[in-house]
Amino acid sequence: MKLHELRAAEGSTKNRKRRGRGTATGQGKTGGRGMNGQKSRSGGGVRLGFEGGQMPLYRRLPKRGFTNIFGTEYTIVNVEDLNRFEAGTEVTPELLKELGMVKQVKDGIKILGNGTLNIGITVKAHKFTKSAIEKIEAAGGKAEVI
Repeated sequence: MKLHELRAAEGSTKNRKRRGRGTATGQGKTGGRGMNGQKSRSGGGVRLGFEGGQMPLYRRLPKRGFTNIFGTEYTIVNVEDLNRFEAGTEVTPELLKELGMVKQVKDGIKILGNGTLNIGITVKAHKFTKSAIEKIEAAGGKAEVI
């Protein structure tokens, strides 16, 4: 089979309904909308989440928590993830983003001490945990705060 021989399977496509084209079509006059009421009129219908006047679910549920607009959110990287670099490499947030190790640098990068580090590298980040600094220096590397 070639690309120009492709066809839709029989019965997979239907003709669209042409509404309001006379009573013989079965969709004439009111066009399948019934007689009167909110949904029969143009622009009619209810908004998203409307429950007919009953208190909607999104208003029945209690409010919870709060968002600190001044809070800083760090993108985290574990020490064991840095084993992929060669010895003597200078690891920066730009390099991590370029290699796809982090999708986005939010308010900075924080290095956590999960796992072990086997190579001596220089790591430049915005924050480090104590255990991360210890493991980087134990492997013969350097942890620099940006």
